[in-house]
Amino acid sequence: MTTPLAVRELPLFLLSGVVLFPREVLPLHIFEYRYRIMLKTVLETDQRFGVISCDPETGEPNTVGCCTEILQHHSMEGDRSAIVTRGQQRFRVLNRVRDTPFCIGLVSWLEDAPPKADLTDLVRNVHSALGDVVKLSAKLSGKSFRLPEDIPFGPEEVSFWLASRLDHATAVQQHLLEITDTAERLQQEYALLDKARRQLAARTVLKDLEQGTRN
Repeated sequence: MTTPLAVRELPLFLLSGVVLFPREVLPLHIFEYRYRIMLKTVLETDQRFGVISCDPETGEPNTVGCCTEILQHHSMEGDRSAIVTRGQQRFRVLNRVRDTPFCIGLVSWLEDAPPKADLTDLVRNVHSALGDVVKLSAKLSGKSFRLPEDIPFGPEEVSFWLASRLDHATAVQQHLLEITDTAERLQQEYALLDKARRQLAARTVLKDLEQGTRN
């Protein structure tokens, strides 16, 4: 794939409640007229468009999103389509070029700044905290949870992987998407995991005490 220009026009797909991160797969059902037209245009060019999360309260689109490339395309009845895409570069919308028949924005690409220090220990701490959260969650629920074996270890990669898997936290995900410092993103994610770990540990102690009392 060719290196993208620093600034370019990009078709925009506006979604509520979804924040896309680099390398993550996003399936989409295309049925609205404007997006059917957009898809036709994208398939005839470089098969890339931008995904932007909208504020769930105001409906206003955020200014930072993630470019995605179409991996699979399946035509359906009624001129609808099912597509599978994968996130690539992040971008910032400089201005909206037009809104009809579909939205196009002038965007600039975003990249994390080179790390100022070795992040190996921080990544290990994140992995450890994540493992503890999964183990404690399994103990509390009585169900078996297992972490995927292919969790990234690269600092930027694992930071995006983890951010994309935060449940019911669109605002937090959008904030993490906009950060351009890998260490800062990882530190904030570690803080979230550590808080969850401490809360789950406390609940586990209470559960053990309750079970001990009944026995």
